[in-house]
Amino acid sequence: MRTLDPAGDRGQDAAMTSQPARIRFYFDIISPYAYLGWTQIHALAERVGAVVDLEPVLFAAMLNHYGNKGPAEVAPKRLYLFKDVLRRAHRLGVPFRSPPHHPFNPLLAMRAASLPLPEVSRRRLIEGLFKAVWAEGQGVEGPEQLGEVATAAGLDGAVIVRDAQGAEAKARLRRQTEEALAAGVFGVPTMLVGEELFWGADSLIEVEAHLRGEDPLQREGAEAFARWVATTPSAQRVPS
Repeated sequence: MRTLDPAGDRGQDAAMTSQPARIRFYFDIISPYAYLGWTQIHALAERVGAVVDLEPVLFAAMLNHYGNKGPAEVAPKRLYLFKDVLRRAHRLGVPFRSPPHHPFNPLLAMRAASLPLPEVSRRRLIEGLFKAVWAEGQGVEGPEQLGEVATAAGLDGAVIVRDAQGAEAKARLRRQTEEALAAGVFGVPTMLVGEELFWGADSLIEVEAHLRGEDPLQREGAEAFARWVATTPSAQRVPS
């Protein structure tokens, strides 16, 4: 029979609660909002003592899954998006320059971002990908561009390109996207803290509040949320 030791139990509890919170950061470099989120997420994690888990996914696959159009595929929204991102980048003080094409094909770059590299190397590579697309406006659609970014990140560019073109990398990115969909992710950037999902770069303030225990849904907002979830529609839109 186990002997109860209150002091020991408290020590075990302290050890369990001392584990840092984890923020799962779902992203696709095609999204300028994912870029803005990327420029802020690591400082946020440092402030609250959390760890960022990098989760590359394919935004296009999410759009297909839910039957949505991307914001850049709706003409007025496309124009608003560009203005909005420029304003946000200016407010955040981060460099911003549009890529040669948008939307563009991010497949090869996202497969590279998914490679099982040491975490420090992987973060440098992803930083380089975001920088090439949104800070320098060069783009990373082709193997040559990817190789240059990887080399600048201190990696073997030729090896990164080769591995990103392999069957394992293709399957890994597909699997990560499917797992994200199963977790309820519907766009990028998305931050998942435990089972709580936060969507969009502008939700980072809510992520930090949640991690500090200051999320209203953790307290008085829970009842209002439950009421909202239980609400049923009284009308439905009929496609024309």
